[in-house]
Amino acid sequence: MKGPHNLWRLIRIGATLERNGAMGVVLDAFRAPPRLRVAARVLGWPFRWLGYAGDPALPPAPRALTAMGPAYIKFGQALSTRPDVVGETLADQLRYLQDKLPPFPVARARAMIAEELEDSVDTIFSEFSEPVAAASIAQVHHARLAETGAEVAVKVLRPGIERAFRRDIDAFYFVAGLIEALLPSSRRLRPRDVIAHFESVVLGELDLRLESASASEFAANTAGDEGFQVPPILWRYSGRRVMTMGWAEGAAMGDNAALDAAGHDRRVLAARLLSVFLRHALRDGFFHADLHQGNLKVSAAGEIIAYDFGIMGRIDAYTRRVYAEILLGFIRKDYRRIAEVHFEAGYVPADRDVDAFASALRAVGEPIFGMDATRISMARLLNYLFEVTERFGMQTRTELILLQRTMVVVEGVARSLDPQINIWQVARPVVEDYVRENLGPQAFMRDLWLTAKVLARFGPRLPAEVEALLIRQAEPRAPAPRPHRGRGLAWAAFGAATMAAGVWLGAQL
Repeated sequence: MKGPHNLWRLIRIGATLERNGAMGVVLDAFRAPPRLRVAARVLGWPFRWLGYAGDPALPPAPRALTAMGPAYIKFGQALSTRPDVVGETLADQLRYLQDKLPPFPVARARAMIAEELEDSVDTIFSEFSEPVAAASIAQVHHARLAETGAEVAVKVLRPGIERAFRRDIDAFYFVAGLIEALLPSSRRLRPRDVIAHFESVVLGELDLRLESASASEFAANTAGDEGFQVPPILWRYSGRRVMTMGWAEGAAMGDNAALDAAGHDRRVLAARLLSVFLRHALRDGFFHADLHQGNLKVSAAGEIIAYDFGIMGRIDAYTRRVYAEILLGFIRKDYRRIAEVHFEAGYVPADRDVDAFASALRAVGEPIFGMDATRISMARLLNYLFEVTERFGMQTRTELILLQRTMVVVEGVARSLDPQINIWQVARPVVEDYVRENLGPQAFMRDLWLTAKVLARFGPRLPAEVEALLIRQAEPRAPAPRPHRGRGLAWAAFGAATMAAGVWLGAQL
């Protein structure tokens, strides 16, 4: 039944896009071929009277998505930061979705809190406000704890949001499959993988216990970062649908007039925001992946306060090293090394020409570095790099989607604070410090020590494991040789030697 059900959903999507005047914008953004345009019009136009009507004050695309519901709003927010995929026109329209959305009634929020925390709101809080912020998944209330008098922010999921998302994501997969079938050139973008990544991110947002855990981990990682803070999570007053954390008092990062009135140096704030983001991504491999102005404040002391931890990014140590080397290669204009890193990481097929790729990368980097500071853009670099890698057969790296998207958003926020910021000057010391600590002699010795520790830990098992492997590799018809006591002793000696080597290396380090 899923096929017909999703086909009906697709018709409703097309009808809503048509009714709100967004169908043409979407088709143009994805450079849809004639056959796909015809199919879309056939699905949408005859049934446009069935489509949902959106807010006429919004541009066509966000008008249609807000009419369709929170899952579509969230997906539109994700696409708003991918002009490389949807084009500048559609991305600009979708940025309207970052603004406040209508809240649900405070009485419903109070009932959900009471059910989740198994106590009445009036018992837990001495004060509880109307919604102060509302987004596609949850809304936030300003409150005061009855027990301690501390000011807190209480985040409450929208009623029925889990069911709505799970229903709509199934339709997203259906649409992604159609796009891959009707538009072969889109397969390199891996639409279904992008939807799977979106699904994993959103489903994580639907359990506020996971967001609380992310906030707690992020706070621990960044505790020593000067000029940056994360409000504490109050686990006693948090659950699956409710999250309570310390109240973040400060000027909104997007309000330049308020920042100026408070005496903050916006140039310092811009550089700090970019630096801490790169440090979190490279040093920790765990970063806030939704750093738009709505999720950032500046305290009276000038500290950047981050909140809303529903979308967090995580990249492994190897990918961090690859990303750092690519960034450093551009900073140093070492295009040959950038090309080699792409090949070493398997990002570009091995049968392509590394020299030709390096030349193409030079064509990307040199024009950008010839610009003045106001035009040097990490976002532009990523867009150009995307075009070059397409010609050389590089597929979309889903593990880097959040990192690339957040890099674009952070740059936009930093430039809104300081239009003259030189992105590369700010990024260079952070990237160089990471490379020096993780790709130099110290890093080699550290990796060797970690390898020795693993070998030492599994040393006692090595004789049996290696012998079993040798037996499996033996001729199938030949009877398996019985373990020889002398050989077993030899392997045991090898394991002991491995452990001793690990201990000795540890002592030397």
